[in-house]
Amino acid sequence: MTISQQTMTEEQRKSVALEYLKRLDRGEPFFDLFAEDAQLYFPKWGLANGKEEIEHAFSDIAGILKAIRHDYAYFNYIINGDQVVVEGTSSGMTADGIEWRAGVTHAGRWCDVFEIRDFKIQRLFIYLDPDYAGADVARYPWLRHRE
Repeated sequence: MTISQQTMTEEQRKSVALEYLKRLDRGEPFFDLFAEDAQLYFPKWGLANGKEEIEHAFSDIAGILKAIRHDYAYFNYIINGDQVVVEGTSSGMTADGIEWRAGVTHAGRWCDVFEIRDFKIQRLFIYLDPDYAGADVARYPWLRHRE
């Protein structure tokens, strides 16, 4: 087995992260963007190791969403070596038909931390509140006073 490392520019790393988000929004396959031994973290789901577990995680996550749309024009990027951090906003609809939008509902603000090498996502840690519908308000007094 030969270990190869392809040199990538910051723009190339950024384009891999952006391609993942655009495919996700369009409902197109994106697992080919992940390395075989990649790692994924999603809140309330936990860690997925390897493509097979990552596909399982996204299958579970897709079950709570009907649609999602990221606001590409307003992304903030921080790129340092293999790491690409993308902060942004999104909108969409839950599987139950509840709409959410950053700035209107409490959901929709997120931050993804990628590690991208050899034109593949090696690691993706997603940070957001997965309660898109805003159903978990009883435990947070500041949410009970909004409406």
